[in-house]
Amino acid sequence: MIVVKTGGRVIKNNLQNLIKSLSKVNEKFVLVHGGGDLVTEYSMKLGVEPKFVTSPEGIRSRYTSKEELDVFIMVMSWINKRIVTGLVNLGRNPIGITGADGKMVIAQRKKRIVIINERGKKMIIEGGFTGKIKEVDSVKINSLLEHFDSVVMSPLAVDVEEGSMLNVDGDQMAYALSTSLKAEYLILLTDVEGVKLNDTVLKEISTTKSKEIVNQIGPGMNRKVLMGLEAVENGVKKVVISSGIIEDPISNALSENGTVIRNG
Repeated sequence: MIVVKTGGRVIKNNLQNLIKSLSKVNEKFVLVHGGGDLVTEYSMKLGVEPKFVTSPEGIRSRYTSKEELDVFIMVMSWINKRIVTGLVNLGRNPIGITGADGKMVIAQRKKRIVIINERGKKMIIEGGFTGKIKEVDSVKINSLLEHFDSVVMSPLAVDVEEGSMLNVDGDQMAYALSTSLKAEYLILLTDVEGVKLNDTVLKEISTTKSKEIVNQIGPGMNRKVLMGLEAVENGVKKVVISSGIIEDPISNALSENGTVIRNG
């Protein structure tokens, strides 16, 4: 079983090729899809101004207000059903859900977050409707995989204490699912060929040599690598970071073209 995470740029620019590629996978899979570019586009059409914040580590992310959460849910549902329908048309038997369905992914809302303001200073603001994943119900997800050959999941979780849906980071959700389900592969599809160092794609990153590498990578990719390293240390056989904007991205990743993270 494999877990695949694809970012919003892949969804926007290469969705049909992604669906065709997924349809050819010979085993069961869970797909976590993003869609941030489309959320931004529809937020602006609906008069909800998108807001982004930068963490002290330099990571830029969406600030999810109550109004934008509504748009986020709407757009993610639309993307989810487009993928499900595409897979059905190609002979697969998928189910499309969010992590909130059946409390399969439980998160805790971030009450406060630290950001860097326009003057370059740290400040604390209200956390909005983003969350940190606390629990994955692998029993329920495995039960779904007994009846369906694939699960397509939007990056939404539920805060059971507050009774609200939350926007959660797609990479974080993919990591949590892959470790909980003990996936053979975690595939992270991006708009680049893999992890680059000095303009060269790294073919492999091992846990024993990771420390000398992670500090030399930009903050966005750095975070994917750190999650990948945690994944292989927690039962995932291999993590592959590779391009999602080519004709057959899944076969490409399973052929280990890109950057492979492995234990050892």
